[in-house]
Amino acid sequence: MSVPAYQHLAADLRGRIIAGEFRPGDRLPVEPELSARYGVSRSTVREALRLLASQNLIVTTRGVSGGSFVAVPSPDQISAYLKTSLGLLAVDAEEAVDGLLEVRDLLEVPAAGLAALRRTEQDLEELRTTLFDPAELAVEEMYEPNRGFHQVLLRASGNPLLEIVARPVFQVLEEGLLREKAPADFWTQVDRDHREIFGHVSARDQDGAREAAHAHLTHLRSAYIAMAR
Repeated sequence: MSVPAYQHLAADLRGRIIAGEFRPGDRLPVEPELSARYGVSRSTVREALRLLASQNLIVTTRGVSGGSFVAVPSPDQISAYLKTSLGLLAVDAEEAVDGLLEVRDLLEVPAAGLAALRRTEQDLEELRTTLFDPAELAVEEMYEPNRGFHQVLLRASGNPLLEIVARPVFQVLEEGLLREKAPADFWTQVDRDHREIFGHVSARDQDGAREAAHAHLTHLRSAYIAMAR
């Protein structure tokens, strides 16, 4: 099956953006110039630009100073795009859940170690405020502090990319499964694990934080797999 001309054009422009030929904030050549350079109609150019805009690679504005500009990356936008894409996976399938948890282990275990080394007193205080007693909260009240603990831990690693990439994986699992009925002891185990991780991060114990984070994800795996079934 032949690929439409606008997709060819979009792929070429995408490649040039990714290669850094066009940098965030740069203005792309105007439609007549792109049309002449690639030997395609202006309608083909417009379709290519619409495709790139739908992929959040460019932003098109109107007016005298308007045009198509390479988008400036937004961490929240990147995470949201990843979350949507990951959400298309069959998260209720055991193998998909297992794969997502493996990715979390690859990202969050090293992040916990880095957090133990790099955390600030403010990070520590924010982590502390996310801890909760499952006996004192309704299930629906536990989602936000649970999410907050992992977000602060990732942020405390000092590497913004870790948070951007790991956050959507966490969200897909949480929203896809935790809204269902979790095992009776699920939240008790979560609380116990979070306090263990917190203790190691507080003590700047890198190895301990990594081991506790890995143990936490191992505990989660059995619960998530049971819920996926």
